[in-house]
Amino acid sequence: MANIHPTAQVDARAELAADVEVGPYAHIGPHVRIAAGTHIGAHVIVQGRTTLGAHNRLHPFCVIGGEPQDKKYKGEDTALEIGDRNVIREYCTVHIGTVQDGGVTRVGNDNWIMAYVHIAHDCQVGSHTIFANNAQLAGHVHVGDWAVLGGYTGVHQFVRIGAHVMTGISSVILQDVPPYTLVAGNPARPHGINTEGLRRRGFSGGQINALRTAYRLLYRQGLTLQQARGALQDLAEDKPEAADALAVLQRFVAAPGRGLVRP
Repeated sequence: MANIHPTAQVDARAELAADVEVGPYAHIGPHVRIAAGTHIGAHVIVQGRTTLGAHNRLHPFCVIGGEPQDKKYKGEDTALEIGDRNVIREYCTVHIGTVQDGGVTRVGNDNWIMAYVHIAHDCQVGSHTIFANNAQLAGHVHVGDWAVLGGYTGVHQFVRIGAHVMTGISSVILQDVPPYTLVAGNPARPHGINTEGLRRRGFSGGQINALRTAYRLLYRQGLTLQQARGALQDLAEDKPEAADALAVLQRFVAAPGRGLVRP
């Protein structure tokens, strides 16, 4: 049986694994499912049709699975899915989805989400990300694996942030950020690739050099986006050792979105 503090309120219909811990004054709603090894801190609220995977740690005063801050929301049966081994620090808010999108907000695995972060309705967050204090995602934002959002980063609705991106403190992201890119400012502008992050994650020197070339094709050669796409394909064929890394970038720039951040 779950270890539930006597002051906590856990609806009898909620599904909690036997070793889940629920702290003082926490509230768990009727449609919540929580997997093994997860710790729910004091005063945490988990509501809505929310699924929490294994070995998550929610710190005090988080509100998880709240209704969207969207005037179109009319109480539809939408959901929030959070994976495994995430750390969600104090006062974070993560909302369920809306029927105007896929109906599900998702957060992957092994994310480090610091205090006062907001993840709005229909966001899709990958795995191994870091969101520093007060990072804020508007609705429908997609964030790729290993992205790092600096403190007070604000992201406009429907923006895509690629894998391995890093944003500077107080960045305002109004357009899509290609994978591997460093951005900063208001509005955010690109400042090269996230070289140090890629090294830490085991990218080879050859891969990093190819990604530097790819960045120059996107931002330094005066090419149109269509021309840059063709040049990236040529680069991938010329650098087979970096083809997989370049394919992530190619797929991103081929997909429709809000347009890429510009210098």
